[in-house]
Amino acid sequence: MGTGIRRVITRPEPLTAAERKEVGQVGTITQSVDVEAPVSRTYNQWTQFESFPQFMEGVQEVRQLDDTHTHWVTEIAGVRREFDATITEQHPDERVAWRADSGPTHAGVITFHRLDDTTTRVTAQMDLDPEGFAEHAADKLGVLDARVKGDLRRFKEFIERRGTETGAWRGEVDRPGS
Repeated sequence: MGTGIRRVITRPEPLTAAERKEVGQVGTITQSVDVEAPVSRTYNQWTQFESFPQFMEGVQEVRQLDDTHTHWVTEIAGVRREFDATITEQHPDERVAWRADSGPTHAGVITFHRLDDTTTRVTAQMDLDPEGFAEHAADKLGVLDARVKGDLRRFKEFIERRGTETGAWRGEVDRPGS
């Protein structure tokens, strides 16, 4: 495995444009949504990974295996995938970063920005390398970008409608080398 590929898989922060080009990666998706909920409630809900199928299109199941590992079952562009992911960094009310350990190569970070006492901006940044014809076509047509935007919109509706989070995990996961 080349050095560039190893960096995609092991580093928690999004890749630079040069690194994406080096590994032949299609690119980065960045989307944000403003949620009418305090930052702690918004963050707490996001850390309830098993609730993701309730607002993420194509996510059929997420199982939390331990504090830093999840197992996902997804269907995107008609292609069913199962993969494991590692939470590489987690700081309450600030950020959650991850990388895929198997399946399609991707990594990302969700950040939480307090705009005021009752409003939080949630920003998703994902670096991904679609696999196969269907996923490349979906990316070229903007389907993956639209899906992330839609997932954030549905998350906003989910938490605003509930008025409370379904649970919380306030633990910390420090990025290696921090």
